[in-house]
Amino acid sequence: MKQLLSLVLVFATVITYAQGPNAQSKNPKKIKVTGTVVDDETGDPLEYATLILESVKDPSVVTGGITNQQGKFNVTADAGLYNIKVEFLSYKTYTLNNQNLTKSIDLGVIKLALDVEQLDDVVLVAEKTTVELRLDKKVYNVGKDLTVKGGSVTDVLNNVPSVDVDVEGAISLRGNESVKILINGKPSALSGLDNAALKSLPADAIEKVEVVTNPSARYDAEGTAGILNIILKQSKTAGLNGSVSATVGDPEQYAGSANINLRRDKFNLYTNLSYRDRTGPGNATFENEYLNDDGTTASFENEYRNYDRSSKNYNANIGFEYFIDETSSITNSVLYRNSNGLDKADVNFFNFDGNMNPTIERQRNTVEDDDEETVQYSLNYVKRFNDDGNKLTVDYQYSRSNELENASIEELVSGNASSNPLERTISDNKQIDQLVQVDYVLPFGKDLASQFEAGYRGNFNFYNTDYDFGEEVNGSFTSNPNFSNELFYRENINAAYVQLGTKFDKFSLLGGLRMESTDIEIELAETNEINTKNYTNWFPSVFLGYELSEMEQFTLSYSKRLRRPRSRFINPFPSRSSNTNLFFGNPDLDPTFTDAYDLGYLKRWDKVLFNISGYYNHSTGVFQFISQETGDFVSIEDPANPGSTVEIPVQARTPINLATETRYGLDITSTYTPIRNWRFSLNLNLFQQSLEGEHTYTNFLNEEITQNFDADNFSWFSKFSAKIPLPAEIDFQTNLTYRGPSKNAQTDTKGMFGSDLALSKDILKEKGTLSLSVSDIFNSRKRRSESRTENIFSNSEFQWRERSVALTFTYRFNQQKNQRNKGEMRDGGGDDMDIQG
Repeated sequence: MKQLLSLVLVFATVITYAQGPNAQSKNPKKIKVTGTVVDDETGDPLEYATLILESVKDPSVVTGGITNQQGKFNVTADAGLYNIKVEFLSYKTYTLNNQNLTKSIDLGVIKLALDVEQLDDVVLVAEKTTVELRLDKKVYNVGKDLTVKGGSVTDVLNNVPSVDVDVEGAISLRGNESVKILINGKPSALSGLDNAALKSLPADAIEKVEVVTNPSARYDAEGTAGILNIILKQSKTAGLNGSVSATVGDPEQYAGSANINLRRDKFNLYTNLSYRDRTGPGNATFENEYLNDDGTTASFENEYRNYDRSSKNYNANIGFEYFIDETSSITNSVLYRNSNGLDKADVNFFNFDGNMNPTIERQRNTVEDDDEETVQYSLNYVKRFNDDGNKLTVDYQYSRSNELENASIEELVSGNASSNPLERTISDNKQIDQLVQVDYVLPFGKDLASQFEAGYRGNFNFYNTDYDFGEEVNGSFTSNPNFSNELFYRENINAAYVQLGTKFDKFSLLGGLRMESTDIEIELAETNEINTKNYTNWFPSVFLGYELSEMEQFTLSYSKRLRRPRSRFINPFPSRSSNTNLFFGNPDLDPTFTDAYDLGYLKRWDKVLFNISGYYNHSTGVFQFISQETGDFVSIEDPANPGSTVEIPVQARTPINLATETRYGLDITSTYTPIRNWRFSLNLNLFQQSLEGEHTYTNFLNEEITQNFDADNFSWFSKFSAKIPLPAEIDFQTNLTYRGPSKNAQTDTKGMFGSDLALSKDILKEKGTLSLSVSDIFNSRKRRSESRTENIFSNSEFQWRERSVALTFTYRFNQQKNQRNKGEMRDGGGDDMDIQG
């Protein structure tokens, strides 16, 4: 990078100068040169721009510095006569010659314009680290991670420090699944009600991921663990540029994507296109022991599942940004997603009596077809009132999704001449979401060190699920009213916030207050059950930062958060792939509220970056899944004893507002870069979780049962990543993850280890890259757990997807391998204030 070379030159020259005759000068007068560097068109700050002070009397004497995240520089130098230059990659150089600097000077706002003639010759010498650590968030640059080439956004998230994606795709932050997912700073149809849609978004479309562990009042209050903001690629380089990629892999997968951008003086046209055809074999085991009331064994059932999943999906995101004038722009974008999946589950049951003598063998086969279509329209307007950051942003977003799931279930009992009737489930899902958002930012005060923000956000969501379950005999379908119903879910959230931040000396202070008014109505049409939730809550946040130096900083923060139950938590319709191990949601769940505290420390050395955060969360109304006997039994005719049946108990998992939770821990991240192109990073999260709560229910014998769910759980997970160059200019990267064992009142989950590796080679004069990646090298990403209720002991193992290998080819045109976007993403959400200094 040109500015990095300049800094190297600065460093070498300063040392040489210090060792020369001028080193004998006594106490030269020191002055400071300050200013801000921004993009001439957008007004966005340019981070890592270079300020160069070249002595007129002796051009070999050079000093300087680089800009921070807000585009600001603050350089100390000896008083004297200088030529001043401000440089940034692919921008025209700003020059002031023969400046007599006898006292400190503020150069004000320096606007740099794109230099189109330089774009074809851009070569980046140095790479930014994969993870940029700041005191209030981590920013993960996806493009540098070789192991996610050809993967999806969930693969990306699983490599992000402090973030974990379990074998079923559930995303957690610091061990907590209450995470709010945003796309370009806003809720999106791609994040949806669950995480399934995220698997269709290719990693190649992602620019970076922001991890906000303790959000301020500017953000949604949703997500007690924090927010993950996924920023999609949108180049700001002039002209036509982009990249295309293709992937093949085993188990069978084929994928292709294209990121294309056309920028002119008055507009910016961009698109992200992708197609994925992927299979996903998986497996699961459930070994159940059923107990009598006196604790003796009544019977056993072993359940072995094999999954064969395949999906084909297409994504298109097209946007048009029009620059109305130098101070305002408007962006229209449309997202279209079409997905078709075919999932097969073969479940084999082996039943035994209390002495492990075989009784019944049966096979239950499920074939489910899933068709989904999503359309989303977004409108964004930005008005900048001056060059100091005073601006107004208005957003509107509308999305509509339709999904039809059609499953047929066939059961065969070994020894029986005839099969049981064919079961069918039909789930027709519709979703409409609307978003209206207005944000206003006003910097003020001396040196614009203070900032006022205010805004409004309205979310208006509607979900409808029409669920039908029944049997099909001789082609005729008969619905079962005991399991069929239609769910209507309406949610309106109106929110407003204000916050004020300021800086003085080495301190930064940011305080805010957010109000959210929530109206929810859940209706089950067939049974005429209606649940309403209406609540208005206030969510304060306070951030305090102290900067010992540019290399060492502290931060202390507090915020109040909540978690609203959605998706599988409220959907009452049971899964039917197994008829003895059921799962269904609970429409009557209330939200969870959390008070979150965070103390952070960040230290940088020449080659090492170290960040540690201590956090404490206290939550009420926590909901989690519990297992209990339903009182129902599956009756199966015993082939060995005609006329008699074997009764198998049915157990179910469902969520309830269970407990009060206290969670505290340490989150440690460190990166070591010994030499260029070498990087080692380690993330370690240790946490203690304490639950207090009990649940009372009436069993099938009409007995009132009270279960105590108090539990203390210490767990941890760690991630290690190493990236090194190999001979023949081949890049090598490996990622290792380990999730420590954990437990609650009913379930003990064992530790889980996973490892990935990748090799990458630039070809075609660095316009192309060939990458080979292996996910889960040792095929060890399996969730293993033991659960116990009053009368059932269960040992289970689950693997969502087996080891996979992928080969990806990427070709870039009119851009370089490591070319990065300039300035802030238009819809990126931005920062509240740079309280890190």
